[in-house]
Amino acid sequence: MARKSKKPVDMSNLLNSSSGTLAHIQEKTNSLAILADIVRQICPDLPDEAWKIANFEKNSLIIEVKSPVWAQRLQFERNKICQQLIDVTQGKFDRIDIKVNPFTHKKMIKPSSSPADKSSNLISKSTAMHLEDIAQHAPKGLREKLLKLASHGK
Repeated sequence: MARKSKKPVDMSNLLNSSSGTLAHIQEKTNSLAILADIVRQICPDLPDEAWKIANFEKNSLIIEVKSPVWAQRLQFERNKICQQLIDVTQGKFDRIDIKVNPFTHKKMIKPSSSPADKSSNLISKSTAMHLEDIAQHAPKGLREKLLKLASHGK
């Protein structure tokens, strides 16, 4: 059985190649940057946080905006954007889809577990005392829940 060669393989040719997955990703990111520049030039009044180029499929560019107002603004400039898009991409993209998606721009807020946040969840001692007083005259199931809630104030 023949031994495999231990000669190192130069991987820089993968990055410089014109075919393959990395080349496709590089081409797509470059195209997205160029397309974003076109939209910024034509609509300089659009804030950066109001829109983003989501993707491009076949011959259309998909732009997501966070409100219908900005979508309408892009609709007014759709023909100009399409014309520049055709010129820059040599006819590769000739259509624009504008989609309103208000939730893509919101940041997910993680609940913090700092002691300051936990103290804000506690109830005051006077409230706990009032809950215990109410629990004395409440039915059994409600009494247990009120006493459990009152225990957070102590």
